[in-house]
Amino acid sequence: MKPEHVAIIMDGNGRWAKARGLPRSAGHRAGVETLRKTVRSIGELGVSWLTVYAFSSENWSRPQSEVNDLMGLLRIFIRRDLAELHRNGVRVRIIGDRVNLAPDIRSLLEEAECLTEGNTSMNLVIAFNYGSRDEIMRAARAALDDIQAGRVDPGVLSPERFGAYLDTAGIPDPDLIIRTSGEQRLSNFLMWQAAYAEFIFLPCLWPDFDQEQLRAAMTTFSERERRFGGVTAREAAL
Repeated sequence: MKPEHVAIIMDGNGRWAKARGLPRSAGHRAGVETLRKTVRSIGELGVSWLTVYAFSSENWSRPQSEVNDLMGLLRIFIRRDLAELHRNGVRVRIIGDRVNLAPDIRSLLEEAECLTEGNTSMNLVIAFNYGSRDEIMRAARAALDDIQAGRVDPGVLSPERFGAYLDTAGIPDPDLIIRTSGEQRLSNFLMWQAAYAEFIFLPCLWPDFDQEQLRAAMTTFSERERRFGGVTAREAAL
């Protein structure tokens, strides 16, 4: 069994740099290179959707110099890699709040989406200025606006209908969520969408994540039995 959608919490860039006596910015640059390799590997493995946690809504609280470095890396990634992604048929989607982003960053994100909109080989979803609680609150406000305006009957507002208000509308829920660095938590990432995801927590830091570890995670996923709240046929017979 192969996952249709893999999501990754790319954690450990700072610790990777510190262990080598390097500035945190060096860890983030190494992390971007790992992201490039991972996108290619995911495509080669035939996975249709990859979502990466690139920048959370809480990351703005980091030192301004580090935030500036991360914004610069985003600019470099899109300007350097967008053409290759487009050539390879990758569609780029962005989730997260864009309202207060700098105009040049917002334009870059929109350019990536518009250029690749017709691509169908795989989908790369970048969670940028994203926080799951914020996403759910924005969706709840939008749903409430529609209810108050009479556009939606609250009696038929199901989880599926509510999902259409989320940033991930039209995107399948993740089957597998991988987090590097040994931490074992979601950190405000895809909390609604992860209801029935399988989790794999790896001890390696993100810059050290490679194709071998990705394949091992995929193998572990294939060996798990997904129940989605039900029971297996064998259990039902007992």
